[in-house]
Amino acid sequence: MDTDTPTEYIAALIDLHRGLDRKGPGDSNFSRNILSNLSTLPPKPRIADLGCGSGTGALLLAQHYQSTVMAVDSSLVFIDELKARAKQLGLEHLVMPIHGDMAKLNWSVGSVDLLWSEGAAYNLEFEQALKIWQPLLANRGIAVISEMNWFTDNPPEPAIAYWQNAYPTMGTEAENIDRANRSGFSVLSTHRLPSQAWWDNYYEPLRQRMQQIEITPITQSVIRETEEEMRLFEKFSDFYGYTFYVLQAN
Repeated sequence: MDTDTPTEYIAALIDLHRGLDRKGPGDSNFSRNILSNLSTLPPKPRIADLGCGSGTGALLLAQHYQSTVMAVDSSLVFIDELKARAKQLGLEHLVMPIHGDMAKLNWSVGSVDLLWSEGAAYNLEFEQALKIWQPLLANRGIAVISEMNWFTDNPPEPAIAYWQNAYPTMGTEAENIDRANRSGFSVLSTHRLPSQAWWDNYYEPLRQRMQQIEITPITQSVIRETEEEMRLFEKFSDFYGYTFYVLQAN
């Protein structure tokens, strides 16, 4: 990565994920289970999916609630994929794709009842994302945000070394609960994404994509780093992963 500009690197990363249902770990049945336990929302909630990728979450939310979802992503490639998928599923009337910066939304205060974000808050750092997004939520509105975190206070050294480089502010679940409380939320529940969901829905499709993509020096670099991440997860998935935080705005 030393010789590549961040822009070139991000473009290569987007290209590697082009066409994949998921741009990060997740599971639709797991998400539906969380949604089925959200009891305080209005019948037709105003919904936002921030860092939506190609829209697996946004489409699920639209189907589940039959309500409009504002789906924001900074990648035009992914937004175009979302538009095509929404049309294919007959959901284009419920999904509003927005190409933009999820840190700079000019939406009214209190204009969202349900804010959903999978694997994207880390781009802003978890606490910073929560502080930016909290004012968007209606009184007692709900945010469901997945965040990479440690499952233990004493993770193995190789995992620490990797994530200190890749995501220096990654915290434990307890630390993230404190961060949420400081940012104007009450934590209603937490749910760890099973490690098998990483393989079934993300890493295995990504591996297949790696074999199809045209190899350039930059894509080679991206693939090498992704393979390193996979090897690490294979060894140490008991110690870290994604937790979904179900938060209520105070």
